[in-house]
Amino acid sequence: MAEPQIVTTLRRKRDEMEAAIRAYEKKTEALRRDLAHVNATLRMFELNGEHEVFPVHMDLTRLFKRGEVWRICQEALADAPEGLDTRELGLAVIQTKKLDEGDSVLRRAINYRIVQAMRMQAKRNNVVSKGKRKGVVIWAMS
Repeated sequence: MAEPQIVTTLRRKRDEMEAAIRAYEKKTEALRRDLAHVNATLRMFELNGEHEVFPVHMDLTRLFKRGEVWRICQEALADAPEGLDTRELGLAVIQTKKLDEGDSVLRRAINYRIVQAMRMQAKRNNVVSKGKRKGVVIWAMS
């Protein structure tokens, strides 16, 4: 026996409504993503000159002259015959250049530069690695 026409019509209407709901859900997800991007952009323009939220990028290649990191480290190591670790050398470089000691991103970047400079000097037998202290290499003049 055939289904009544009302059942067929209601099923078709149900399928149309489900399809419409799925389409609206996709549009809603896209609109939420767009809204998040607009809010992020709006936050950037509403900073009112506050640099703490988005710190200024500092190019370290222009901050130091050629060999300056090694020269500062050499002076610091001359004052410490037992040696200094990379973090202490980084602090010496930051203090010599009169930079912000509280900027952790800057300290980390300078420490990477120090490691590079000290490894090159170790290849030239100007410094030696005396082990590690709390996971940080201790450097001393050779």
